Amino acid sequence: MPSTDHLLAFAVVSLVFVAIPGPSVLFTVSRALTLGRQPALLTVVGNAGGVYLHVIAVALGIGAIVERSLAVFTILKLAGAAYLVYLGVQAVRHRRRAVADMLNHPAAPTRNRRVLADGFIVGVSNPKSVVFFAAVLPQFVDPTAGRVPLQLLVLGIVSIAAALVSDSVWAVVAGAARDWFGRSARRLAAIGGAGGVVMIGLGVRLALTGRQD
Repeated sequence: MPSTDHLLAFAVVSLVFVAIPGPSVLFTVSRALTLGRQPALLTVVGNAGGVYLHVIAVALGIGAIVERSLAVFTILKLAGAAYLVYLGVQAVRHRRRAVADMLNHPAAPTRNRRVLADGFIVGVSNPKSVVFFAAVLPQFVDPTAGRVPLQLLVLGIVSIAAALVSDSVWAVVAGAARDWFGRSARRLAAIGGAGGVVMIGLGVRLALTGRQD
């Protein structure tokens, strides 16, 4: 297990890291605007699961390969960017139908699973997290304590916990804004379309982002 000093130090670094809005925050906000508060919170959970996969990869030694390989890193980044653009286009195209479905029909049983899956995919393909966990996380391991993979997994949980809290706040705030727009079907459709545009822009931004992210 990592020492208390290492845990606290990494917790501080993680808080600074998650406080800077990145792809996960922007995606969460866009989901809050297009789908509402609850789906946005589910997106946060799914995203955290995808991001923690990076921690597992680092613990197994795979993370360093991804971070150092330009080809693997680019494929992962472009796959995530393309999926974000796809989700954004779908949100813009079907914004009016989504409003009608929300007003007239209860949510489908599979919708929560789909939202979680979307968040997971975006979390896995987030280049910001790839670099952070591959380059920063190992620096907080205490080699003298042994069980390095276990230390990495525990430290990763600390970072994920910070992200869950921070991203959830964004989801609630953006969801509250959507609730206000929800008083008018026209305004709700407009804000849903805006959320789709945000996702498209985020996807394009990720596609054009260099290795420094």
